[in-house]
Amino acid sequence: MNRAWWKESVVYQIYPRSFKDTTGNGLGDIYGIIEKLDYIKALNVDVVWICPVYESPNNDNGYDISDYRTISEEFGGNSAFDLLLKKMHDKGLKLVMDLVANHTSDQHEWFQQAKKTKTNPYRDYYHWKSSKNGEAPNNWQSIFGGTVWSHNETTNDFYLHLFTKEQPDLNWENPKVRQEIYDVVRFWANKGVDGFRMDVISLISKQKEFPNTIYDNYQDTIKNYYANGPKIHEYLQEMNKEVLSKYDLMTVGEGPGIDLDNGLDYVHHDRGELNMVFHFDHMFIDAGPKGKYDIVDFDLNDFKSVFNQWDQLLKQGGWGSIFLGNHDFSRMVSRFGNDKKFHKRSAKALAMLLLTLRGTVYIYQGDEIGMTNVAYPSINDYNDVETLQAWQEAQMNGEDMDVFLKKVHLQSRDNARTPMQWDKSLHAGFSNSKPWLTVNSNYKTINVKSQDKDPLSILNFYRDMILFRKENLCLVYGDYECLDEHHQQIFAYRRNDGQKEFLVVHNMSCDPITWRSTVNQHQYTLLKTNTESTQIGFEFEPWQSKIFIKT
Repeated sequence: MNRAWWKESVVYQIYPRSFKDTTGNGLGDIYGIIEKLDYIKALNVDVVWICPVYESPNNDNGYDISDYRTISEEFGGNSAFDLLLKKMHDKGLKLVMDLVANHTSDQHEWFQQAKKTKTNPYRDYYHWKSSKNGEAPNNWQSIFGGTVWSHNETTNDFYLHLFTKEQPDLNWENPKVRQEIYDVVRFWANKGVDGFRMDVISLISKQKEFPNTIYDNYQDTIKNYYANGPKIHEYLQEMNKEVLSKYDLMTVGEGPGIDLDNGLDYVHHDRGELNMVFHFDHMFIDAGPKGKYDIVDFDLNDFKSVFNQWDQLLKQGGWGSIFLGNHDFSRMVSRFGNDKKFHKRSAKALAMLLLTLRGTVYIYQGDEIGMTNVAYPSINDYNDVETLQAWQEAQMNGEDMDVFLKKVHLQSRDNARTPMQWDKSLHAGFSNSKPWLTVNSNYKTINVKSQDKDPLSILNFYRDMILFRKENLCLVYGDYECLDEHHQQIFAYRRNDGQKEFLVVHNMSCDPITWRSTVNQHQYTLLKTNTESTQIGFEFEPWQSKIFIKT
């Protein structure tokens, strides 16, 4: 067992503009995070990952960075960040920042220079391509919709952006670009930051010839054209050797296009690249050939298979990240649980699932109180650039927009970005003025204050389960064995480290069931369940989870 602090940590992800506003401008800020540090500490988490707070025009809410070394004044500026880092360390919490190294904002000085002339020293910081007929150089489609190419009139050619046109992709072929990024990492690591979540890091190496995609399935295009480029591992190994290895850092790469074929290459402990990656096999499980708004059905066996296959892969010398929600996806209880009849119970079941699997666990703000998807009545209520571009494309394609709004209710990234629900006062205690994004209307019943002292609340279940995981390293490092893997309602597995053996069983359905298994239940004693049931055996209520220990 190669122990490491980042393997044993539980990470709490904060989306700062939606966490807590202290200035009254409707935007969350760093002082709001500072104000809530005791709350975060009481969750029993170890690490806080903070989404981008750098200087940015906010075309993509901070993932379009115009200055990598400056914290935006709307969040409190560099002095607020320095205070946050100190106070977190004083409380024994570690801080992970977002590193967005695939692209910059088009307002970044590098791009402002690059677009002026073809001989500008910064020109080669980005990807440029001319076109014979004035049309886009190839048929690639942006992850946010539309072509990946935008025309620059001054130099009469096109620049590449895999996301919005305001997010031009950096050219990692240029060693100067790589050194610029490494210097940014050094700058924050020298301040004492404890790690980096690396945004879409699998996309930084490009196929220089930019061939047309031959695939109709968009995920295939991402994997084979945008991600896993010819020099991706060379770049990651160089960054590790020159910078990351010089510090005691936690690194997690966001990995669109990373799958079972290549996942181990990014994280194997002998390769010197990243500690772990976020793959999206389960997060795009309901995405059809055209992407996330082409919604397809999936069942529990599909879901289980993702976790089973990734655990099998990563036990060969890698490490995984365990998550069911973040700022880019719907609320996990609305998506994978039942946010109506079994809201509380399914939220707890998903918590127990997260906290009993092998890998580093990530919890997104609000999931610990069971925050749900929002269903705004109009597209005008939405802010997310991906959602709005998908809406425009649907209109151009002549889709039924009432039907598409229902898809937005299911899939929009704004589901996860509604303000944190602290109490039942106006605006859920997030701000004393109108928030940047409307609070979910269920805040009066789903909020921190109402759950804080309730021993049966979702919040206290999270606190308890996180402690339980920390007290039982078998749940961090132990072998994982899925049982009855084709069962349509039950997700069951053993965790065994040679000293302890846990049996974890979830009924992930709205029906009661008796689990008829080859497992001898008389060998196991019930330790924990997510309901008030006193039933100790293999009978399960809807959305009931149980942890047994072998005796």
